[in-house]
Amino acid sequence: MSRPIGIDLFAGAGGLSLGFEQAGFDVVAAVEIDPVHAAVHKFNFPRCAVLPRSVCDLSAADIRAAAGIGDRKVSVVFGGAPCQGFSLIGKRALDDPRNLLVRDFVRLVDALGADYFVFENVKGLTVGKHRRFLAELMDEFAANGYAVREEWRVLNACEYGVPQDRERLFLMGAKRGLPLPEYPQATTSRPGTAAADRPPAPTCRDALSDLPDADTFASLLTCDSVTTKRWGKPSDYAKRLRCMTLDGWGYGYRREWSPDRLTSSMRTEHSAITRRRFSETAPGDVEPISRFFRLPPGGVSNTLRAGTDSARGAFTSPRPIHYRWNRCVTVREMARLHGFPDWFRFNETKWHGARQIGNAVPPPLGRAVASQIMKAIGARPTQPHEVLALGDPVLLSMGMVEAAEFWGVPVAIGKRDRKSGVTKRKQEVIELQRSADALFSAAAL
Repeated sequence: MSRPIGIDLFAGAGGLSLGFEQAGFDVVAAVEIDPVHAAVHKFNFPRCAVLPRSVCDLSAADIRAAAGIGDRKVSVVFGGAPCQGFSLIGKRALDDPRNLLVRDFVRLVDALGADYFVFENVKGLTVGKHRRFLAELMDEFAANGYAVREEWRVLNACEYGVPQDRERLFLMGAKRGLPLPEYPQATTSRPGTAAADRPPAPTCRDALSDLPDADTFASLLTCDSVTTKRWGKPSDYAKRLRCMTLDGWGYGYRREWSPDRLTSSMRTEHSAITRRRFSETAPGDVEPISRFFRLPPGGVSNTLRAGTDSARGAFTSPRPIHYRWNRCVTVREMARLHGFPDWFRFNETKWHGARQIGNAVPPPLGRAVASQIMKAIGARPTQPHEVLALGDPVLLSMGMVEAAEFWGVPVAIGKRDRKSGVTKRKQEVIELQRSADALFSAAAL
């Protein structure tokens, strides 16, 4: 029996893609305009068609052709379209040109004939004048034949097994006549709060204590991974992310990977003065100069945020300070705090890698939401037996210029690359990918 099909719009590195896959969906296509993020998505989801384009000029036929699904039913379309503008009084917020991406999300849900949709976004859409925008969005879905669960919900990742205080709005709907999905019930509680019916969320210590200290590996000054036996005793949470238990894979595809490889862990060279300031910052407090939050070992992380591209100032993501060591956390440690498994890789640079995590929906939260869609469909999730090989590691080392060249697209995002040119190996990968795409297109005719 084939698995239900899902399509990810505004996919980023693939937090929601992974959550839906782990819930039992085959995510067959992902749309992501940032070529660096698109390359990372391709590495982690080798069988998913990646479209490195804007949704504005994309049709349902384009997506179906790229995914090779013909006229098969699309069960769900999901994603978090950016909403930036709000019109003056008397005009619809959805008509603001800055909100065209949201209109295109609705358009593609309808054009793809999806039975269900999941729209996620910032909590701010639920307050003040932003609520008008949310009401208009619900009306737009209704006008396109979709019933929307009107009691929208803001879900906090720490109530779904993630050691991070992160709130996101979720809006779910179904084609009129189909069962509406329910919102998932919380499975954990914030540490320190009373919830007799569920255990506390994993803590920062649970997430990070078994990871080797990146500062003890000289090689991590110039690369982002190293093979080591210096792993500590994992908590139950860490066991899942190291895929030492079946629940670590969920209903997703297993990947070929090396559990002894510490990845996404390039070091940060802090000055002695900075490290002293960090040492003087108590867990749970904010360091007054950098404004970095120090992780509490027995609590959860603050919200991990993305940095910006150079078009918006090239600000680095404010990575929190480790609760034990006087340094900022690595990208892998951010990934642990976000619920990404250890096989999942990010761009090797700290800047891009932190952006990819900060922009993502925590996979356990995505999985909880996706499981409710699966339940509404009435399908029973199945465990795939196929083991997937991850993509070429070159995909993880591409800067903006190289990634744009790989995909054959213009550099539409402000770049921040220290490297210039394309290495011979990367050029070979680009040419191989073009050849493979040409063969795929010819076979599809």
